[in-house]
Formats: sequence, C-alpha cells, structure tokens
Amino acid sequence: MVDLTSPAQLSQIFRKHNFRPKKRFGQNFLVDRNILEKILDAAGICKGDSVLEIGPGAGTLTQAALLRGARVAAVEIDRDIIAILEEALAPYPNATIVNADFLSINVPNFLQEHFGDVKVKVLGNLPYYITSPIISRLLQAKDRIDSVVMMVQKEVAVRLKAAPGTSDYGSMSVFVQYYAEPEIVSYVSKNVFMPPPEVSSAVVKLTPRPAPPVLAPSEEVFFNIVHCAFGKRRKTLLNSLSDCPAMGFSKERVGQVLRAAGIDAARRAETLSLEEFARIARSII
Repeated sequence: MVDLTSPAQLSQIFRKHNFRPKKRFGQNFLVDRNILEKILDAAGICKGDSVLEIGPGAGTLTQAALLRGARVAAVEIDRDIIAILEEALAPYPNATIVNADFLSINVPNFLQEHFGDVKVKVLGNLPYYITSPIISRLLQAKDRIDSVVMMVQKEVAVRLKAAPGTSDYGSMSVFVQYYAEPEIVSYVSKNVFMPPPEVSSAVVKLTPRPAPPVLAPSEEVFFNIVHCAFGKRRKTLLNSLSDCPAMGFSKERVGQVLRAAGIDAARRAETLSLEEFARIARSII
C-alpha cells in the first residue's frame, strides 16, 4: 500500500502522472498522519459509516477512511488528479470517485443517489476561497448530515466560532451557529502540507442542530436582517437596516421595529446575539 502521507512517495506519484499542484484549486496536500487521524477521530469514522468527501486530492484522507471500513463518495473538481485518485483507491470497492464541482451538485439528490436514506459524515480539506459557499450548501442539507469535519483557513475557523462583541463575529458566524454547533478541533501548522499554504489552518467540526437555538418565524426574514446588518457593519442598526434594499423599510419603520424588539437603534451588528436578531425578525412579522 502506498503511503500517501509520505512526501517522497507522493512526489513520486505526482512525477509518474506528470501532475503539479494547482494554486487555482487551492491544492495543498496533507502529509501528516497525526492530523489525518485527528480528523477521522473528530468525525468518529468507523466501519459501516457513509462518508462524503469534498476535495479528496490525492486520496490521503479517503484512503484512511476506507481503511476504517467506511463507504466513501469523493467529489473532486480537478480532472488532472483523477488518475492518481483511481490508482490510490483501486484496492477499495467501497470508494466512489466523482469528477465534479461540488458547488454545481444538488446535495440532497447526490446523497440519496450514493447513500440512500442514511445520514452521512462529511470530510474535506477545503480550498480556502470557497469554504463559505460549501459550508452554506452543506448546512442547507443538514437533515441528511451527521457531522461535518474539515480543514479550513484558521481565520475562517475563528469566525465560525466567534461570539457577539468580537471583531471576528459576522454573518457567517450567525449562519453557522443557527444551523450547527461549531467546534475548533485543532490548529494546524503550514508545515504539514505539500506544498505549504500561505496561511495557517484549523480542523473544525460542525454538528447540525436538530432545531435552531432561537425562534425565528421566517428564516428568510431572519437572514435578510443579518445580511443587511453586517453589510454595513460600521453603521448603526438604524442606518444599516434602513439603507438595505432587501429590507425595503424606511428609517422610521426600522426604528419602530427595533423599539418593539427592545434593541437600541445605535448598536452595531457585531454586538447582537442570535436571539436579538430573532427578536427583530419577530417584531417585523
């Protein structure tokens, strides 16, 4: 069995297939077995699990999950690395490789096609530039997902977990914490990748909630408020919400809503908890 965590063996495979990592796909390959095991342990990968992997690259994490007895469907955008994946995963009948852009996939339909009705565990070493849209798509299909464990940029991990009143708290913090419980599993050095990325990384775990932690009568209204408020985060709520076309409210109407919600109109978005955003939504409807 080829050791895909060995830089020497991985380099040899790349030379054999005339492959070079592409910056446009954010290809930085994990070559540290300890971090690999941390990811699998955080997800609780064991025999019989159904695993969706996003961005398998050379198949390092894929192979490790298969060795634990999981069934894996791996979605890889780069057709130039598919031959490497096929070679690495050839001994494993429980592996399925799909050459596609994950953001073009209908997630519920894909999960139904490959795993039936069972819940899946999601793994990934995500390209940093598309982390947010991938997380958004996964959490919108949260009823089919047991957990999400992935490698992301350290700054992104901090934002996902950020609390109100901190500079890292933003609309993505609210979105993720509305649908899931985020956890930072481990911070990861640049040196465990080949080639090393320009930024530090972290392993995060998202556990979908059975129900949101706050009562919002309309998720559309709730997230409109969140996006409008953070869209101009330096402004007061009164100004950011009244200046937002998605709200369509006059300054006077926004003031009425905030008073009804018991929220000071001079506050800024980053000071509001999920419950306070929900109170604003309830005051509108």
